[in-house]
Amino acid sequence: MKYQIFGQKSGLRVSTLALGTGNFGTAWPFGASKEESKQVFDRYAESGGNFIDTADGYQAGQSEYFLGEFIAGERDNFVLASKYSMGTRDMQTTGNSRKTMMRAVEESLKRLKTDRLDLYWVHLSDEQTPIEEIVRGLDDLVSSGKINYAGFSNFPAWRIANASLLADLRGWAPIVGIQVEYNLIERTADRDLLPMAEALGLGVAFWSPLAGGTLTGKYRKETDPNSRKALAGGFLVKDSKDERENRILDLLESIAVETGTKVIDVALAWIRQKYDDASLSTFTVIGPRNLKQLDDNLSSLDLTLTKEQINQLNEASQISLGSPHEVIAASQSMLFGRGSGQIEIKHPVA
Repeated sequence: MKYQIFGQKSGLRVSTLALGTGNFGTAWPFGASKEESKQVFDRYAESGGNFIDTADGYQAGQSEYFLGEFIAGERDNFVLASKYSMGTRDMQTTGNSRKTMMRAVEESLKRLKTDRLDLYWVHLSDEQTPIEEIVRGLDDLVSSGKINYAGFSNFPAWRIANASLLADLRGWAPIVGIQVEYNLIERTADRDLLPMAEALGLGVAFWSPLAGGTLTGKYRKETDPNSRKALAGGFLVKDSKDERENRILDLLESIAVETGTKVIDVALAWIRQKYDDASLSTFTVIGPRNLKQLDDNLSSLDLTLTKEQINQLNEASQISLGSPHEVIAASQSMLFGRGSGQIEIKHPVA
């Protein structure tokens, strides 16, 4: 297991493979019992992982309850992250407001049986609460010692950039990172979120690195989308079977044969290595439901792809950056002779 500092605005040292615990519990239609969850937690810790990611709403609070028992006596050995915005079953604890934030953090601390969180994510934008209110609230939580660092998950880039600048200008606790959906199928974060994170020195945690199981290849012949969702555990499965997705899966299978590994190994190795040459610190959040799934995820750490293989996967999965990026690229090509109109960006998004 490798470790690195979480972005350029913190000194937080975490394992590059984080354990997402959305499957810890049985309150949702999918999930794992406490016994299964404990086995997954123990195996992850034995493998050297220290980055645990949960949320107040995961399995209606069961995920935090379980983790509170699992980390008892070992709290200082882990970097513990949780989130607020979605709430549990009490609809009074949803949204981004300061009222919700203060109540949610206290409830999470009780469930987790700890006096502080190492990283607290604002889970999802409610599109209502002023960003000043959110950032000031996070600063107060840092000042009170209830959280050490703060970040944003599932927010548009412009709001995160605003929050980061506001915190810096006012001397409040910095925004240290973002959490975004990212995988070979879902790469829209390449347009604005990842360039922003690199420019601002934010750490980036990628959730759903296997597109809800689609990138394991095991659902490729499944024709019923509802069945695929039930098997994979919810809404994260990508239903489309377009030419691009088939091209990605074909290439994953080909590289797996070349390397003597599995499709899942190649997909996770790609996301782990993609930004090795960039000034962007990235972390992969896995969400196994049982020991087999965890072991399948961990086995990817033994695979190192060649630059050629990474470039092949980059090309097969590339997306249109859209406007204004393509307008800028076309102008650069016309005015300065920079290639054939492809935008030039510091980090490799191709």
